[in-house]
Amino acid sequence: MTELTNKRIVVLCGGVGAAKLLRGLIKVVDPKSVTAIVNTGDDLSMHGLHISPDLDTIIYTLANEINPDTGWGLKDEGWKAMDMVAKYGGIDWFRLGDRDLGTHLFRTQKLSEGSTLSEITHEIATKWGVAVRVIPMSDDPVRTIVTTVGGEELNFQDYFVRLSHDVEIANIRFEGHETAQPASDVISEILTADIVLIAPSNPLVSIAPILSISGIEDALRKRSENVIAISGIINGKALKGPAGRLLNELGYEASATAVAEIYKNFVGTFVIDDVDRSECKRIQELGLRCMITDTVMTDGAKSADLCRTVLSEIIN
Repeated sequence: MTELTNKRIVVLCGGVGAAKLLRGLIKVVDPKSVTAIVNTGDDLSMHGLHISPDLDTIIYTLANEINPDTGWGLKDEGWKAMDMVAKYGGIDWFRLGDRDLGTHLFRTQKLSEGSTLSEITHEIATKWGVAVRVIPMSDDPVRTIVTTVGGEELNFQDYFVRLSHDVEIANIRFEGHETAQPASDVISEILTADIVLIAPSNPLVSIAPILSISGIEDALRKRSENVIAISGIINGKALKGPAGRLLNELGYEASATAVAEIYKNFVGTFVIDDVDRSECKRIQELGLRCMITDTVMTDGAKSADLCRTVLSEIIN
């Protein structure tokens, strides 16, 4: 795509869907022209370690080291450390592979020495040979907290992993977002990019934490004409994860249109799958351009095709 040679692209992302999109994007454009602004609302402390699941999933995927069977963690992984934790009766529901533990040990050490999460993320990405610029949404702690219909408050990973997101939710909040500041360059990257993509991530727990940080949504509003969001809801459900059910539980329709409604104030173009063609009119009535294409990223080639289609349409 020679017409994209000099284009700078920012991607707001979190989770496996975003990682798949980025995997395709770097087949279409120069990876050095891409900046990924990544959700850290699902970060957690466990075993005394700072764990950043979305940051690691993005970096491992771009390094072609992701576990292909799970979509998270590293391939060729061992589990001896977790087996020992289980032997002692410790917390083992959040599985950390032996190789993956090295990343968390390094991150925690550097944080204790005064490095920021952004600086550490850059170091980790560089060591993996990742040319995409990967930036956490904030260097300040922000934690996604879900409240069940029974009134229990849960850390996101308790909900998502320990309970397999199999409890009904009444509310989601982002603890610490009121005082958290965007990581260095997040705002300037959004304001100066040629194109901003919102990945087909869960809008309520992957993208919303990013938007909760002061200044980020305002920056997107200023660029809305060049902001493109790809729906993660296809035919009324998410391909992976609880996004469809969460939308219903929090009073939304489980549809691409509902996601468009959430994004309408800072997005210019909304991309939906072919099977949701009938929703195009409703999305246009929200004031958005609606693009219809195959959005299911079953492999790297399909991910690249999606990126090529979306970017070609915008450029042309």
